[in-house]
Amino acid sequence: MYHLKSISMKALIHSVLAASIIAMLVLGCKNEQDNNDPAGITGRLLGNSACKDLKSAATTNALSDSLSCAEYQFDTSTHQLTIKHINAGFNCCPGNLSCKVTASGDTIVIQEFEESQLCSCNCLFDLEIEIVGVEAGKYVIKFIEPYCGNQTPLIFDVDLAGDPEGSFCVIRNQYPWGI
Repeated sequence: MYHLKSISMKALIHSVLAASIIAMLVLGCKNEQDNNDPAGITGRLLGNSACKDLKSAATTNALSDSLSCAEYQFDTSTHQLTIKHINAGFNCCPGNLSCKVTASGDTIVIQEFEESQLCSCNCLFDLEIEIVGVEAGKYVIKFIEPYCGNQTPLIFDVDLAGDPEGSFCVIRNQYPWGI
């Protein structure tokens, strides 16, 4: 009898130990996941222009095609940051455009995507991006663009508490910019 109680006590201890290890792993993974986006910042592409060509750029007061710019506006009451990426480079036939917005510490990363590359040309688009869950403060805004290559990346500092709107541009001189 004593031997039987000893075996079931060992089984109980092993079960409790296994459950504790599983709980620590699950909670540990959840905490690690939460730390990747501590502010709860999310974003999406609201819309985009059609492909800009030389003819349409010449007939409007368009920004020079040798610049890639971000114009931003922050609404403190809704915690919403709207960014217009002017002259984002994509394939001429990209299908649907999209973006992924992530935050890590004080850096907001906007990675831009195209669905397809159906044409043998590239062109410039304007993108309107909405980012929610943003607190007034200082951030680094970083764009990851599919056609930037080794050109100057579009990365800039903002102080949304002190200056809720502004713009930043970089010079681009490789195709599809500056043509």
